[in-house]
Amino acid sequence: MADPSTCPPLTRASVLAAHAAIKPLIHRTPVATSTTLSAFASAPQRDDELEGASGKTEAKPPAAKPTMRLFFKCENQQRVGAFKARGAFHALSRLSDEQLARGVVTHSSGNHAAALSLAARTRHIPAYIVMPSISTPSKIAATRGYGARIRFSGSTAPEREAVVRDVIAETGALLVPPYDHPDIVLGQGTLAVEFEEDVASMVKGEGGVGARGAYGRRGGKGLDAVIAPCGGGGMLSGIATALGGTGIRVFGAEPSFQGADDARRGLLSGSRIPAVSSLTIADGVRTPVGEIPWSVISDPEKVKGIFAVSEEEIKKALRLLMERMKVFVEPTAALGLAVALYNEEFRRLVEREAGEEGWNVGVVLSGGNTTMEALAKLYGPAE
Repeated sequence: MADPSTCPPLTRASVLAAHAAIKPLIHRTPVATSTTLSAFASAPQRDDELEGASGKTEAKPPAAKPTMRLFFKCENQQRVGAFKARGAFHALSRLSDEQLARGVVTHSSGNHAAALSLAARTRHIPAYIVMPSISTPSKIAATRGYGARIRFSGSTAPEREAVVRDVIAETGALLVPPYDHPDIVLGQGTLAVEFEEDVASMVKGEGGVGARGAYGRRGGKGLDAVIAPCGGGGMLSGIATALGGTGIRVFGAEPSFQGADDARRGLLSGSRIPAVSSLTIADGVRTPVGEIPWSVISDPEKVKGIFAVSEEEIKKALRLLMERMKVFVEPTAALGLAVALYNEEFRRLVEREAGEEGWNVGVVLSGGNTTMEALAKLYGPAE
């Protein structure tokens, strides 16, 4: 990769430049809406009473009832089926021909693996991909289908990185990290540029939705907030960088299972958590936040908060996306909707800050790389 010290600064202007560079190589993914899911998000999501330890019914704080109009950025329809194509294409666009000739290497559970493999094939250079042995079979097949040479490793970041070092020693390939590099952050942030522009058009009626009245609002204002999954943090920090100075609030979404909410816990403790070992069903976020993304995410002016949800809440949100919105996504992509629907802390924040007018909330559907077999196993015969 390019030396981080020579990279463009992490600013909105740099994201706009990255977007111009990769625009011919990526899809401008659609923005979808759902009046049904917006209605769910704007209604109380739990009972106001709970049976206490004494066996008596005890009152709980009233359930939040925010007003949210949800907009979904469908990166599941991006090339390779995930937002990762943006960062990979931008990273390679910043390398010289001499650097490219050496080939590239990375470690990834699947989406960045496929993205870098496609970008490398486009530039006619070799790609060496280190994948955890527990990676989803469909993601392994897709990566191999783009012509990559795959090496398998353990599931933790240190195990992946050890195999990457071996590959570099053997081949001389350049490392293209999955998230911890300015060029990756800037590339991923390009989705927010499109999201901001497209929702602004939609609420004014130019995209057809506002004309029906379901999502229009006085003054034709666009997004008030964006929620995105957070694993290594490349996308979340890229979105925060892209939307800096716009007034649009940025939030992160993580699973709570087995400590996968390292970014949330890091914000509470005041320091980055360098290691995560979780088998959450949201396999795209099983990695700790990188140092460069953390420099953005830990700034409260750039990221307003990170919220965690349970495995069951992820599954419920995933089911709603597929059955009500008719979109095919992987579990990681359901994190943002799960926060909007089920995280009472986030919902109270919206209720408090948005008031009766409510917010236009953007939800990033980060990818769609799963299979019917994996989904059947996830829900089981009883569901």
